Amino acid sequence: MRTRLAPALSLALSAGCALVLFATQGRAPEPQPPAWALAIHGGAGTPPRDMPEDQKRAYLDALTAALADGRTRLEHGASALDVVEALVVRLEDDPLFNAGRGAVFNAEGRHELDAAIMDGATLGCGAVAAVTTVRHPVTLARRVMEKSGHVLLVGEGAERFADEMGVERVPNEWFSTPQRREELEKRRAEEESKRAAGAAAEHGTVGAVALDRAGHLAAATSTGGLTFKRWGRVGDVPIVGAGTYADDRTVAVSATGKGEEFIRHGVARELAALVAHAGMTPEQAAKKLVFETLKPGDGGLIALGRDGSIVLAFNTAGMFRAAADARGRFETAIW
Repeated sequence: MRTRLAPALSLALSAGCALVLFATQGRAPEPQPPAWALAIHGGAGTPPRDMPEDQKRAYLDALTAALADGRTRLEHGASALDVVEALVVRLEDDPLFNAGRGAVFNAEGRHELDAAIMDGATLGCGAVAAVTTVRHPVTLARRVMEKSGHVLLVGEGAERFADEMGVERVPNEWFSTPQRREELEKRRAEEESKRAAGAAAEHGTVGAVALDRAGHLAAATSTGGLTFKRWGRVGDVPIVGAGTYADDRTVAVSATGKGEEFIRHGVARELAALVAHAGMTPEQAAKKLVFETLKPGDGGLIALGRDGSIVLAFNTAGMFRAAADARGRFETAIW
């Protein structure tokens, strides 16, 4: 038996349905993530604000050129993994930065290079540490990820693997530049305490994070480490989860600064965990780690969320950085 609704109730329900329909139709669409996004860093530290204008322009030009290259690659459908490798390779060949050509000297007057790369789609990762003749450590790191069955190779073993993979090797002197030599001699003249205190002033580690059109994230980082480093010291860069991390479910991260602090706190992985388990945005998580967990002067990081949000956070005087996305963002900065 069909029950008739009272006229008032029927009218109210009809009005309610109309209101619901109107609200649904009138609701603003959810913002869509950009088709792609990209961030690059060239190291955090204390670049002097009075640096010569031509030197400042050289850094900004290098970052701008790398950013433009990455933008073009992503616009044409390149994978995030290919892009971060290509951009770090580019910066490894630039003597302005402490990675590859232009890497700092260790205490023995040689260069020891570290790098890592991670694919957010698969959690595949590879890293190398203390290599001395590999022109592009980030490329060797990718070969470790894809061809070795391991995550981290170091020293002589990594060099032998480079030969097996056909990765270009160069004499150790190829990485030397007059500027780094001058820094070495200055550091040698300092006392141990001054040397330790001065570590935060260094900059130049390079890194890139990218989101591609397929929605995949990737991160890569490369460095020459600390000037006058001794005893086979390795920092955070090749330690997956400390200085480099990527996971399509959360973020891609590349860090720069005092490597020991980033290792102690597992900064890159912790950032991803805060996004995954604490409900934080990438920006909130980055700020918590950079400004609450780390100490002032420890360094900074670039991060890229799965939604395309870009984070550039540092607690030093400056960080060489650049960012772009499909919505038209394109910027470079130092301080």
